[in-house]
Amino acid sequence: MLILDRMNEFAEPDALYPFAMDELLCRRTGEGGPAICHLWRHERAFVMGLRDSRLPGAADAKRWLESEGYDAVVRHSGGAAVPLDAGVVNVSLILPIEEGADYHRDFERMYALVREALAGTGRRVDKGEIPGAYCPGDYDLSIDGFKFCGIAQRRQAKALVVQAFVVAEGSGRRRARLVREFYERAAGGADDPARVPRVTEDSTASLAELTGLGLGAAKVFAEEIKEIVRARQTEDGLAAGAAALRLPSPEEVREAARSMRARYGLF
Repeated sequence: MLILDRMNEFAEPDALYPFAMDELLCRRTGEGGPAICHLWRHERAFVMGLRDSRLPGAADAKRWLESEGYDAVVRHSGGAAVPLDAGVVNVSLILPIEEGADYHRDFERMYALVREALAGTGRRVDKGEIPGAYCPGDYDLSIDGFKFCGIAQRRQAKALVVQAFVVAEGSGRRRARLVREFYERAAGGADDPARVPRVTEDSTASLAELTGLGLGAAKVFAEEIKEIVRARQTEDGLAAGAAALRLPSPEEVREAARSMRARYGLF
């Protein structure tokens, strides 16, 4: 597995750029390219799930988010609404599909990676849905009952991407409040728990709040992830991976992002 560290690349304003990068890299991994660990952040974005985009007031909620300075987009991987900022570390594992392996195995792989990265804090990382947390799912990762990470997956014919958002710094309560207000607007008066998640402010916290990592928690966590990947690399494996790697050009990624926005965006 190779490491693609884009933690400090904030020049691309389009929040779909890293998702498009994952999509293109996944295609190339399926064609024989290397497995990749992609680390990235975005300064100010709000990423909706496909179900969120179909809520009756989603377009109005999107306009409100944009008035607040967020790049509001719809992702094509699983999951629901997630706010992104420099305190949120996104980890993408881009892997070939192994014959006979079900999707739970890849969720477990990400869970194990995050758990190992936080082993030094002495805190236990649990999995399982946290009531009231945004982007709820069976693979909510939590400490002391507070969610700090969600995991989604995108599968192609021969490769897949497992994506985790990790709330590393800042206020989990503030982010949950933003998501709750989004749903209040996007619901358009509907009161259907099956379609509109119930988000509470006391459900989510950051690693800085939960582990004592404090300022710089995002970079500390990312470095731990990289160290774990490096510990499993070999000289021959790195050489073979580098020989098979072909990164898409920035314009290829931008074009893929434009295509995703046209296909999944709100108008």
